[in-house]
Amino acid sequence: MALVTARNVTKRFGALTALQGVDLDIRKGEVLALLGDNGAGKSTFIKILAGAHSQSEGELRIEGRPVSFSSPRDAAEAGVATIYQELALSENLSIAENVFLGREITRRVLGVPFLRSRAMRERVAELLEELDAHISDPAAPVGSLSGGQRQAVAICRALNLNAKLVIMDEPTAALAVAETRKVLALTRRLAERGCAVLLISHNISDVFEVADRIVVFRRGRKIAERERRATDPEEIVSFITGAHPDVRALEQANL
Repeated sequence: MALVTARNVTKRFGALTALQGVDLDIRKGEVLALLGDNGAGKSTFIKILAGAHSQSEGELRIEGRPVSFSSPRDAAEAGVATIYQELALSENLSIAENVFLGREITRRVLGVPFLRSRAMRERVAELLEELDAHISDPAAPVGSLSGGQRQAVAICRALNLNAKLVIMDEPTAALAVAETRKVLALTRRLAERGCAVLLISHNISDVFEVADRIVVFRRGRKIAERERRATDPEEIVSFITGAHPDVRALEQANL
């Protein structure tokens, strides 16, 4: 079932058309990889989904309901969480504090709010165990974690926000091989929980390890959509570079 439906989504910045007529379904319980060269329109599309941009034309629906985001908060309230490459974690705070940042659990004593630190740590421990993240202490500072463990913390934060769609922007960039495999396993577990996962990556081998479906953008258009089992890296690369006959024919027709 499609969680997110995009129809004819177009984005213009003045005279520049960054995204043109994109139709795309993002389904629950699957990892959808979004690929394309720099300038292909990937970042523009995910910023529309994340509420950082609004589309110039077209329609977005979540669970069949039309949505229009004017801010990232609107997107978050609709169940969209974005994990950017930079992660935006506070290194001096604990894992639990990062997961609950801005949404802390409190109790009031004589009208004064106090943090329920133990409750927050217990909730984060449950999420980490569910993800099999191999992090034992939710009170540990984020600054002491590896790159893969930090990705796990960012994923926990998304789950704590009850995200339905998790957008992962280059999650394995700059990670070692062992850490990369951990993050890919976390990505699959997200889908197995029923989340829709949109994965943006330049690493074709990572994509073929974890994705269920692959979409390729080129020059602001969606030019290919394939089930992973029905394609191979060579075909996907040919779409990205424009060497595929279908792409050449399309671009010739649009001249």
